[in-house]
Amino acid sequence: MNKLNLEDVKIYVEENIGIFHQKRIDKLDDLKLKDILKRKNPYLFRAKNVLIASDIVQGILDAWVSSSEEGIFGDWLEGLAIFVNNKVYGGWKSGGDGIDLEFDKEGARHIVTIKSGPNWFNDSSWKKMIDNFDSARRRLKTSGSGINVVAVNGCCYGRSTKRFEYKKKGDLYKYCGQSFWTYISNDDNLYKDLIIPIGYKAKEKNEEFLVSYSKILNKFTLEFSESFCLENGAIDWDKLVEFNSSIR
Repeated sequence: MNKLNLEDVKIYVEENIGIFHQKRIDKLDDLKLKDILKRKNPYLFRAKNVLIASDIVQGILDAWVSSSEEGIFGDWLEGLAIFVNNKVYGGWKSGGDGIDLEFDKEGARHIVTIKSGPNWFNDSSWKKMIDNFDSARRRLKTSGSGINVVAVNGCCYGRSTKRFEYKKKGDLYKYCGQSFWTYISNDDNLYKDLIIPIGYKAKEKNEEFLVSYSKILNKFTLEFSESFCLENGAIDWDKLVEFNSSIR
């Protein structure tokens, strides 16, 4: 085990945080209004008496942006976690299905699936994770190493430190926030030390994003008005609901 050099982390973040910001813009530029309209509930807008086209468009666009950014940044944080662990424990990106990180610690092979926060799962996704851990355990056992395997669900933020029994085949640990970053780095303060370098050029990058966001918002508002508004400017609710829910 090596001691983590925070300067290495700072350099990694500064060199790679631009990937997150660029992916935000790229996904926004590829977005189609009718694709996100199909996934939203038109009855909710009517129930809330939303009568302005731009309010509907901004509402669905902001919801999409929030969800998209969570996924993009989660992937980015996964890369950061693997980098940090590699510096301390020599860990590596796993080749196992659904397993993000593998490393050896205290005489055991640790297999880790990394999520952004603690509330990512439903019954089916939890079962899928368990299946992935079981497959990874079988893979490691057939390799003939005979090594003890520790399964961990790591979450980059939030609070939850639990151990679960699953399928009577082993333990599953869940480490979130400080517990997770300490677990992969042996540094109790890393979870706080990350907050400064992650803000590298944040103002500049977010201003670039705002330019793209504003263009898309204006474009979508015009498209919505042309497609789903009457000549007098009122929203054509029948047409909107037909587009969203009709069997034709």
